Amino acid sequence: MNHPVNADPGELAKFSDLAHRWWDEDSEFRPLHQINPLRLGWINELCPVAGRQVLDVGCGGGILADAMARRGAQVLGIDLATKALKVAQLHAIETQTPNVQYREISAEALAAEQPGAFDVVTCMEMLEHVPDPSSVVTACAALVKPGGWVFFSTINRNPKSFLMAIVGAEYVLNLLPRGTHEYVKLIRPAELASYCRAAGLELSHTRGMEYNPLTQRYWLSGDTSVNYLFAAQKG
Repeated sequence: MNHPVNADPGELAKFSDLAHRWWDEDSEFRPLHQINPLRLGWINELCPVAGRQVLDVGCGGGILADAMARRGAQVLGIDLATKALKVAQLHAIETQTPNVQYREISAEALAAEQPGAFDVVTCMEMLEHVPDPSSVVTACAALVKPGGWVFFSTINRNPKSFLMAIVGAEYVLNLLPRGTHEYVKLIRPAELASYCRAAGLELSHTRGMEYNPLTQRYWLSGDTSVNYLFAAQKG
């Protein structure tokens, strides 16, 4: 069943320049496009999303949410960044993505409104940008059904990640806008694991994501020293 996107195309047209940049694979959003197939493949391998109710927390311009909807999931993407949400809605209208909706609401507010409503919750590249990441983890745990999956990705906090994710990616390679990441907000895997345990999530799989600036290629590995992904299940 297709749900139309709840948005006014005329209002969204104001954001078309940003939308076309966000969805331009050669723009400043290129890293998100490059890592998206890796993230989606890993999620789908552990928990096939087709036919499931999926929530994408911090969905931004909808790159992952859109891809999951195209795999057959019923997707809700949420974010507090109005412009990014408008981008996601406009793209869904332009490309007629089925089964995706977007809302401007926090994970905590949605958890109070719809506890246990989702089979899968994803929260990618978002925890390192919020003041209280443990609160988001707790909300994600509340939003997923018992036995359901929650997926996180974020950046480790150590000297190597400072050099590679901040100095390298933002200043030397110009992969990301400067100021994208603040070192003090980065999260060690042990810290994220403790947030998960406290929220009633059992960590089942971890993966690292690596990047070679010479070949401009990303891949998943066992090295969680810089970018890493967690898969957890609700008991």
